[in-house]
Amino acid sequence: MTDNVKITAGGLVFEGRLESGKAPQTVAAFRERLPYVSQLVHVRWSGEGVWVPLGDEDFGVGYENHTSHPAPGQFLLYPGGISETEILLAYGAVDFSSKMGQLAGNHFLTVTSGLDQLAELGRRVLWNGAQDLAIDLA
Repeated sequence: MTDNVKITAGGLVFEGRLESGKAPQTVAAFRERLPYVSQLVHVRWSGEGVWVPLGDEDFGVGYENHTSHPAPGQFLLYPGGISETEILLAYGAVDFSSKMGQLAGNHFLTVTSGLDQLAELGRRVLWNGAQDLAIDLA
């Protein structure tokens, strides 16, 4: 089974890799939702990132391969707890937080091509509002 994915966000196309070896439970839960279609909005507290708010959606996973400081191009899944469930994509410097305080999310997907377009994606979401997101196996 491939770990390669195609990510279309804000009209831009990226390639990515699911982090099966580092976050196997999170990747398995995300695979069940492929193709994944949603919208990205700009983060409120975390810095240069975009996110998918998921309310009380339960992915059935705990913490694995979690971080509060993702590098640009890293997708995190926050499985819920003190704040709502969410998916976050860093396009620049991120200190993952919510109004409840510091958060850590499971790094489960990494952008492998198109990294030079991440700042433009962030700009589009910030200045033009919510942008479409689609992720599927490549």
